[in-house]
Amino acid sequence: MKTITTVNVNGVRAAAKNGMGAWLSQAKPDILCLQEVRAPRSELDALAVDGPLSVAPAWHIYNHEATAKGRAGVAILSKFEAIETRTELGPEEFDSAGRWLEADFETAAGLLTVVSVYVHSGEVETPKQVEKYKFLEAMQERMAWLIENRELALIVGDLNVGHTELDIKNWKGNLKNAGFLPQERAYFDNFAAQGWVDLGRSAHPETPGPYTWWSFRGQAFDTDAGWRIDYQLASPKLAQLGQNYRIDRAESYDARWSDHAPVTVDFQL
Repeated sequence: MKTITTVNVNGVRAAAKNGMGAWLSQAKPDILCLQEVRAPRSELDALAVDGPLSVAPAWHIYNHEATAKGRAGVAILSKFEAIETRTELGPEEFDSAGRWLEADFETAAGLLTVVSVYVHSGEVETPKQVEKYKFLEAMQERMAWLIENRELALIVGDLNVGHTELDIKNWKGNLKNAGFLPQERAYFDNFAAQGWVDLGRSAHPETPGPYTWWSFRGQAFDTDAGWRIDYQLASPKLAQLGQNYRIDRAESYDARWSDHAPVTVDFQL
């Protein structure tokens, strides 16, 4: 059994300072996918090799930093070594740095490809939304290739879109906002049409949420006015091997070390 967790840490240095290590010592994932790392490799190593995020056996650390310093950034920390990693996504002129990282692992069930992805948050009628659509388009093309060529593939991360009305507490108030626009949600319809299985929705087919992100502002966390924007999307064969989908929601607002909660699945690998 292999445990795979994804979480947007909202800055890995702040997360480590505010209690991520205590959570990690309890969760014990075999593969930990991070988004919004917002730190150079040297500082990620300091935290994960000898710092509060270190584990035994030691992590194998793979990362992709954003072009802009202190922005975005994705990483995969694994207890076993990857045989190959890739960061290419889309045409050469498209800047996807810090948002897409693939890693291949040998398992008893076959070759496993894990992708840690951080989709743009977007902003309606601005260049940020244009970039978000460019990224979703490139992501869709790459996911089509992966599902055709990898029997065991997993796309995880902060995808910054609520797919259906079940995925946002206040969906009526967000119909014209980035994260719940019809054009954004259509990409997720396409992912499903390609064959990707949303393990969160499979585990909770008719239940609102369970949510993975709550604003730090106001009473969003206390009233559970959240969004389900952190996903684990599995190829059909891998989905059959997944079980125990869970979200590690903090016990209280004060106990949070990120505005996102970790999303974990166990796989029979």
